[in-house]
Amino acid sequence: MEGRSAWQALLFWGRRLTALLPRSPRWRVALALLLSFLLWYAFALPRPLFDQPLSTIVEDARGELLDARVAADGQWRFPMPDSIPEKYVLALTQFEDKRFFRHWGVDLRALGRAFRQNISAGHVVSGGSTISMQLMRMSRAPRPRNLWQKLIETILATRLECSYSKEEILRLYATYAPFGGNVVGLEAACWRYFGKRPENISWGEAALLAVLPNSPGLVHPGRGRERLLQKRNRLLDRLLERGFIDSLEWDLAKAEFLPERPHPLPHLAPHLLTELMQEGKAGRRLRTTLRSDLQQRALQRMNYRLAQLKGSGINNMAALIVEVATGRVLAYIGNMPGTGVEHQEYVNIIPAPRSTGSILKPFLYALSLEEGLITPRSLLPDYPVSIAGYRPDNYYASYEGAVTAERALVRSLNIPMVQLLRRYGVERFHQKLRQLGFSHIRRSPEEYGLTLILGGAEVSLWDLCRAYTGMARRLRFFVPQGRVSAGSPGTYHPRDWRSLHVLLEDDFSPSSGDAYVRPDVMGAGSIWWTFEAMQQLERPNEWGEWQRFSSARRIAWKTGTSFGFRDAWAVGVTPDYVVGVWVGNADGEGRPGLVGVRAAGPVMFDLFDLLPATDWFEEPADELLPVQVCRESGYAPLPVCPKETLYLPAAAEELPPCTFHRLIHLDSTGRYRVNAACADVESMQHRSWFVLLPAEEYYYQRGHPAYQKLPPYAPGCGSDEEEVFPMQLLYPQRKTTVHIPRELDGSPGKVVFKAVHRRKDAAIHWFLSEHYLGTTRALHQMAVNPALGEYVLTLVDDRGLRLERKVVVGE
Repeated sequence: MEGRSAWQALLFWGRRLTALLPRSPRWRVALALLLSFLLWYAFALPRPLFDQPLSTIVEDARGELLDARVAADGQWRFPMPDSIPEKYVLALTQFEDKRFFRHWGVDLRALGRAFRQNISAGHVVSGGSTISMQLMRMSRAPRPRNLWQKLIETILATRLECSYSKEEILRLYATYAPFGGNVVGLEAACWRYFGKRPENISWGEAALLAVLPNSPGLVHPGRGRERLLQKRNRLLDRLLERGFIDSLEWDLAKAEFLPERPHPLPHLAPHLLTELMQEGKAGRRLRTTLRSDLQQRALQRMNYRLAQLKGSGINNMAALIVEVATGRVLAYIGNMPGTGVEHQEYVNIIPAPRSTGSILKPFLYALSLEEGLITPRSLLPDYPVSIAGYRPDNYYASYEGAVTAERALVRSLNIPMVQLLRRYGVERFHQKLRQLGFSHIRRSPEEYGLTLILGGAEVSLWDLCRAYTGMARRLRFFVPQGRVSAGSPGTYHPRDWRSLHVLLEDDFSPSSGDAYVRPDVMGAGSIWWTFEAMQQLERPNEWGEWQRFSSARRIAWKTGTSFGFRDAWAVGVTPDYVVGVWVGNADGEGRPGLVGVRAAGPVMFDLFDLLPATDWFEEPADELLPVQVCRESGYAPLPVCPKETLYLPAAAEELPPCTFHRLIHLDSTGRYRVNAACADVESMQHRSWFVLLPAEEYYYQRGHPAYQKLPPYAPGCGSDEEEVFPMQLLYPQRKTTVHIPRELDGSPGKVVFKAVHRRKDAAIHWFLSEHYLGTTRALHQMAVNPALGEYVLTLVDDRGLRLERKVVVGE
């Protein structure tokens, strides 16, 4: 009856007493004193009852202790539990207060017995305090122990019983009772003395914990432990006599030894504990989504792998395991315990920004598929290049000339991905990465430039796993729009997805709609093609030969290595789980052996081995359309292209046209090219020919012996110039500097490129350094507003004939 209810009760009884008592002054004084006492009584309990700081406790999803941090005053004092084991309740009440459940805070019979014993002994041998009275003494400590304080505790104990249930009083006692040294409370005592949860204690342990607050100093070695053992055994005898335990339980309990020394508390998630405390959650019991068994086994596997790497000067490792369907983090290893302060084992790597290496390439690949820029079969240039002074290079300095986008991702080739980023646009890719939740990408797109795809940016392991989890959810729970009701899996909502979470209080259901990547960022079709490619991974071995890395189960995975060998990444995805791993040195020191596929990849597979096997993603057939593409180039086919049908996202219907095929005319032998000026049209062979740029051709033919260069012209039958250039650029006519004009208001205008073609019905496809500008017919003019720099202007007609011109755009 605290607060307003106590005040109302006081007023009620005050009015009743005023009406009943005589009106003489003596009675009025007595009434005033009584009302004063009642007023004090109503508000006598301390508020709060206890204000001592509490330890911070981290538990797994089933309540198993993962880690704990001592309270601010140096005491192990766990937050109040939800319940107390029945064994302890029986042992405690039989030892301290056998009529606890029948009295109102004061046991008059116990007080009378204590009074008689103390008179007979001539000194205090018994206090007669109930559990409620002891609780009030602990609440008001430190206070002198005398008769006056005893009287106050007695009165407050009755007041306590008015406001708290018996169960609440027992839980408060079990939280704040001293158990020796810096151990306060039942739960802390169970872990420190027995290394177990309170629910798992035996009868012998329950009896020991029941008698210990009465003499907490006895628990220490050399301090009268024999007396402690006798007190425990006497309590066990009492429990046997009163039928609470049988003779077998009594024998087993008495055979138990007293604890020799405190047990260390579990130390499985120190970095998560620190992270949560920094978020303002100190002094609380934090139930997480983690699984204690998985956390322990993951640490064991990672310790084994790290021991192998330490010889190479690699000292730190971090990992996340995420459940795709719910976003729950099942294992959180922010760094490896035991690495040592000198190697910064206290640093939590998971939220820290680290250089990406090539770990972002799958996102560029998926986004390019989503927006119809490429198909998995689309060819990308792969030869040494300099782009505005930036010279990207493949990790192993080998080149393929031209390579499919899928193969570029499988082999993690840098140059094709840089060329793809040029076409996609740095600013647009930067915006999409921000939408995907990469919070550490904070600089402007201009500052990152093309290095954005090759480690120029920094991301955290948390953001990386969140993004891949979002992709997996988007694909796993894909249901076409219009087939589901609002709020069910597959319905798309405005937000990207809810963050990964480690606290059960933040739990959510995927049916809330927060579990999906927005369709305007990335669709299920493009994600499916990306994960199909990510099941393969090839890297050169020590002999320079491409070696395929595979797994016993189907996993979409990607590795990354940052510049200077400072960060090694590996992330894997299945329909049920995402596993992310970082390996390196927390201080940023690079090491030659720190390569993603060698250092982080094996750890990732080890962690997947701890998880149940899963099926693979279903193909989102309703989001894929049949699209004809050029079989050799992977772009929209020209009439001269060989064709195949792929099932692709809808945007693939607007693919750029193929620039690799042209129609050529050969003589009857098929060895020479001819034209109408030197050969009979009826004797000509008309063939489609796959043609690469000279730089592409130089590297491509090394790995493709079947590649055939264009045949030469027959003697006396003209030159390549006449055939290759049936179209002509009118502006600019040669490599020159073009200037962007200014409009009347001073804003930049557009430069107009102009061309002519011998065939009036010809279509010309315009490209500016791999950026598709558009297609013209009849009047061949293209207005553009490029940024300052050097470009290659490429024109391709509908027969695959190509014209190129270098252009410098100046002020």
